[in-house]
Amino acid sequence: MEPNVQSADTGTTKNQQSSLNSEPSGAISPVDPPSSDRPWQEWLEPVSEFLAKLPDYLGKFFSDYKQPLITVGLIVAGIITVKLTLALLSAINDVPLLAPVFELVGIGYTGWFVYRYLLQSKTRSELVQEFNSLKSEILGNSDAKQS
Repeated sequence: MEPNVQSADTGTTKNQQSSLNSEPSGAISPVDPPSSDRPWQEWLEPVSEFLAKLPDYLGKFFSDYKQPLITVGLIVAGIITVKLTLALLSAINDVPLLAPVFELVGIGYTGWFVYRYLLQSKTRSELVQEFNSLKSEILGNSDAKQS
């Protein structure tokens, strides 16, 4: 069936063939991207493949270098801890009257410790016994190892 269409400018009749779409209704036909987008796709494809494999790469890396990474992490954590402690002590030292109060408390505790444990031989032996019992609790019974 060929419809007759009259051209507006010439007044002549032309036969046109209607082309039927063989795709199901609602289907979106794929569109070829313009040639200018293809270099981007060629560039993005390896990047997307690398990002897809990145968890596998990281898992293998961490499993291979577990011990050195833990060591480096502990060293970095130690450095950060020392720096934070020094910053905190510096901040406390800047507070008026707080540093002298801490010094007095330290001198007072040192005086009490010397009076309580170090002046008499009986109290010194008591201190040694307390120290040895604490050491045996932490490290295990040292008397059984020596026998």
